[in-house]
Amino acid sequence: MPALPNTPFKRLLLLGGGHAHLNLLRRLRSEAPKSWQVTLVSPHSRQIYSGMLPGWVAGHYALDDCAISLAGLCERAGIAFAQTAAIELDLARSEVLCADGERRRFDFVSIDTGPEPALADLPGATEHALPVRPIEGFIKGWPEVMRRWKGHTGPFEVAVVGSGAAAAELAFAIRARASREGASDVRISLVGRDAEPLAGTAASVSRRVMRLLQTRGMHWRGNSTAVQILAGWIRFERCAVLPFDACLIATGAAAPHWPRAAGLSTDAAGFIRVDRTLRSVSHPQVFAAGDVAAHVDPRPKSGVFAVRAGAALAGNILAACNGAALTEWRPQRRALYLVSTADGRAIASWGALSASGRWVWLWKDWIDRGYVRRYQE
Repeated sequence: MPALPNTPFKRLLLLGGGHAHLNLLRRLRSEAPKSWQVTLVSPHSRQIYSGMLPGWVAGHYALDDCAISLAGLCERAGIAFAQTAAIELDLARSEVLCADGERRRFDFVSIDTGPEPALADLPGATEHALPVRPIEGFIKGWPEVMRRWKGHTGPFEVAVVGSGAAAAELAFAIRARASREGASDVRISLVGRDAEPLAGTAASVSRRVMRLLQTRGMHWRGNSTAVQILAGWIRFERCAVLPFDACLIATGAAAPHWPRAAGLSTDAAGFIRVDRTLRSVSHPQVFAAGDVAAHVDPRPKSGVFAVRAGAALAGNILAACNGAALTEWRPQRRALYLVSTADGRAIASWGALSASGRWVWLWKDWIDRGYVRRYQE
């Protein structure tokens, strides 16, 4: 590890307010390393917990129920908060250029900025559709979708692009919200490149989702790879176009460009390669966790694993600041997924096992509310 400069204090810079950094912010309240200046840099003063976002769309939660104040966590921990975004990393100078024009120096930097929307191969998506990420952008755009369907005469076609759990939850949430608003003419299509929704989960989960889509009058269009979003139309690789009145994008995650541009070791997709201590394999002064990281033991880009990485990241950053040994983190091989169907029920998936019912929703709601409350308090 390079020698730290001989300054009265050292600098720990945290980029992003993702799930893993929340754990560290909480621990810093009582375990702040001596002689270290800590700063959190985030473009938003809050984190909207992604696990509860479909519940907000459906009308089950108020936005405040899903929000964690990053500024508040920093204030309680006695650390600085800068509401801006990192746009460039200079490893030679040990500094980060931010969107506000400031260059912030560091001795250690931890990156938990979350994913960017994977829209590079989908021209027209930002102009003619509403991506779920960044979440703050979606929150601003969603009320306009509802306003449009309320003022629309005749069927209002909503296309949700994506075949994973996030897309399915969003489609179910929109159906529930439209029913709640008395918008019986809202028609929803879930569109994905896979043959069935939630590919990669147990076959029973896909079957449950397919049955629910059919029961609620929603359409699944599989084996459909979108290649362009036009004003009111989706073009596909090998099938007919799909017209829409509103299009929402809930596809996979993409890496920010600046880690690779800085010279950090990344995987083929640009995600930061870290060892089992969550430290960069090429630059030991850099840590990374959450969706922006590529682990030695590959895991899906999922909030489940990002949350689990939080304790390991916090422990190792504090250890590094105090000159102590780091501990390896080995994520569990499989994770529990709880998929809300927005009708007071949910689907649980664990490996080859699955279940559904009201009790699953109550379990998910209890877990999600408890997670947010832990940081709100």
